Amino acid sequence: METTVTNMQNNAKKILILGVTASGKSALAFGLAKTINAEIISVDSMKVYRRMDIGTAKPPAEKQKLISYRLIDVVEPSESFSVDKFLDLTEKTVSDIQGRGKPVVAVGGTAMYIKAMLLGLFDGPGTDETIRNRLKDEVEELGLAPLHQRLQQIDPAAAERIHPNDEKRIVRALEVYELTGKPISSFQKQWEAAQPANDWLVIGLRRDKETESKRINARIRRMIEAGLRDEVAALLAEDKPLSKQAAAAIGYAEMIAHFNGEMELDETVERIKINTRRFAKSQRTWFKTFSNVNWIDIAEDDTVEFVLEKALKLIS
Repeated sequence: METTVTNMQNNAKKILILGVTASGKSALAFGLAKTINAEIISVDSMKVYRRMDIGTAKPPAEKQKLISYRLIDVVEPSESFSVDKFLDLTEKTVSDIQGRGKPVVAVGGTAMYIKAMLLGLFDGPGTDETIRNRLKDEVEELGLAPLHQRLQQIDPAAAERIHPNDEKRIVRALEVYELTGKPISSFQKQWEAAQPANDWLVIGLRRDKETESKRINARIRRMIEAGLRDEVAALLAEDKPLSKQAAAAIGYAEMIAHFNGEMELDETVERIKINTRRFAKSQRTWFKTFSNVNWIDIAEDDTVEFVLEKALKLIS
């Protein structure tokens, strides 16, 4: 183990751990960072929000005392956050960590952020405020479901990747189609064909779908038991309203609907499970497009220590 640590600290490569939600990537990141004396960068579009802890599965306080976690709790829930802000913060954070001679372990499942971190920002078609504002007006009047259904008809590949609650990306995909007559996925293929930055060692975690679904359901139960409902109630009681992005987060969007009288609690919990499984499917679709990933296939009874040992062999 000591040789592995020394090798890693002398290795210029940074480590990125990716996988679908509840795949075990956070546990691996913690074990890996502790073993090689690294700091962790969160690659998650929702862990950036303060006080959104339970529903985003942030690492518990005791772990954050042992390992430095970066890009967690960086903005208020009332604020928006974008991939370009993420990239800016990531660049500064990586520079800071490496400047102190420590390895970097990035971990997350927000595929767009991961893509941007490895390939740079997606240089898609321009914008049209008239089209965008009209689409936003449709969202206000009709809700997101009809627009997501429209996207499924014109660009099923993009619709599969974009969560039905993700207003920003749904509107953008429809805007691109109206602007160009081409689906946004056709432009993204050019982006995906680019070669990733070679200074990241990318480790992916995979489980079979049945096991993954069980883990997702168990995670949602733990979130409910830990007080997700109270967490959302406290956020809704704050002076400033949640940003559209924060309010669309899985777990929060469903709880907000519950508080609005649209669903009973039991139905809300089931809806969170369903939407989380859909999100995992979307992540799997994204990750299939990633190249140069060192995949670790995990059996249901494999321990964290077993997975850590496999990861360390990839690093050494």
